[in-house]
Amino acid sequence: MIVALLSILSASAAAGMRIALPLLIIGFLQSERLWSDVPILASIDPPVVISILTSWSLFELIGSKKLLGQRILQVVQLLCSPVVGSMISIAVAKLTQVEIGPIWLIGLVGGLFAFLLQLVLVGWFFRLRGLPIWVVLIEDTLCIFLVLFAFNAPQEGGLIAMLLLWLAVRSSQHWQQWYRESRRLALKPSGLNYD
Repeated sequence: MIVALLSILSASAAAGMRIALPLLIIGFLQSERLWSDVPILASIDPPVVISILTSWSLFELIGSKKLLGQRILQVVQLLCSPVVGSMISIAVAKLTQVEIGPIWLIGLVGGLFAFLLQLVLVGWFFRLRGLPIWVVLIEDTLCIFLVLFAFNAPQEGGLIAMLLLWLAVRSSQHWQQWYRESRRLALKPSGLNYD
């Protein structure tokens, strides 16, 4: 049961970084069944799903390297990451045949986790005025590996997801200190002499 939870966390963390790429990988990993275990996508014709996910994945991989592409992706991913995180969590729970309470609760936790990670990325995007290219490359690589780990090495994937959660908490503390410091400097008298 713990292994299945780590698998779900790993997949949810991937959805917190990219939205189409993890879904595309899950479909290809299931080869003959494609997205039959993924809510919403199971009811759509597979060629349509493949074309949409492939085109958006290409935009995620290519567009994320430019500032304008990052801005567009931040908005879309912030809006869609809770839904995709829920979909992926439910799909992984079905595929691993986990016996945990109501399935909607798994979807809720996965969606919130993906949303939290995406919020952290948006925060760093605005704090740094754009993510450096090396961060984007790490994000792409981590996303792919987290989905693969969710099925092949759930303990490692879950560990990476927990490290990302720890980084998210540390980031919020860093932003809080930065905000307090900037407020203190803004309220400090300038000391200008008008004599």
